[in-house]
Amino acid sequence: MLSRIAESLFWIGRYLERADDTARLLDVQMQVLVEDPATDELSSCRQLFAVMGIEEYAGVPNRWTMLDLLAYDATSPSSIAAVIGSMREAARSAREVLSTDVWSAINTTWQGVPAVTSMRPVEMFNWVRRRTAMIAGTADDSMPRDQGWYFYVLGRSIERTDMTARLLSTAASAGGTGIAWPNTLRACGGYESFLRTYRGIETDSAAAEYLLLDRWFPRSLVSSLTEAERALQRLDITGRRAGFRDEALRLLGRARTEIEYRPLGEILETMPFEMERLQRVCAAANDAITSRYFAQEDWHTWRGRVSL
Repeated sequence: MLSRIAESLFWIGRYLERADDTARLLDVQMQVLVEDPATDELSSCRQLFAVMGIEEYAGVPNRWTMLDLLAYDATSPSSIAAVIGSMREAARSAREVLSTDVWSAINTTWQGVPAVTSMRPVEMFNWVRRRTAMIAGTADDSMPRDQGWYFYVLGRSIERTDMTARLLSTAASAGGTGIAWPNTLRACGGYESFLRTYRGIETDSAAAEYLLLDRWFPRSLVSSLTEAERALQRLDITGRRAGFRDEALRLLGRARTEIEYRPLGEILETMPFEMERLQRVCAAANDAITSRYFAQEDWHTWRGRVSL
């Protein structure tokens, strides 16, 4: 497969997941601000900007600044509007290998952005989640399970790991508000399955354990990292060798092991630090994948990530 095509499919997966998860993260943040009057809006928005890697912004941090930078403003590289535009550009580069249905779903989503940026926040978040689910479902139904598919899955899995880490960091930073973790579970689409798994017992530590370690829940960190490892193993054409020659596979495998086999209490004690470290691992794995598989280009830069 051409390096250009592989890279475009990888970034379609990343941008698709990023748009979806940014909408989920903003949904959680807005619900916390609305439902808990004791929440300090200024510090809460500052924490979210720090989690999303936004260091410079004009004006006072508040919910409207947050929505502008992370949802509506197409000139802000971290916004949903900008991410959807970048996804369409990546799809244009891989147009010859995408089915008409996938291209149509991505293009229609991009064309709908100007209209939804005038919607109320909750309506926009729901629209983004529906459209990204449609694109993901169309890709799942129409893409052959060849190398291109695994580059796409690899991109989605790494981005999901990164963004779930940001969600967990945001929930942990909210402190004992009592609503941050349930809202995070709802944002991930896992609240009902969590209740079934833990027989209706709701605690912050149980919610964190579910989103960190549950192997059957597709948005948990362990599940996302496992999926990324599986995709890298399918892409490895060197055959069986001792050790790991793939740097990205080594980084992701070590990160998964450290999360999966450490006592939960150790992770919870320093959750924001652990999640920031995982974001750094995702950034390093992305660089390793780019170095091994893709031509070096500047236009696919995740400007919102934590600096190495």
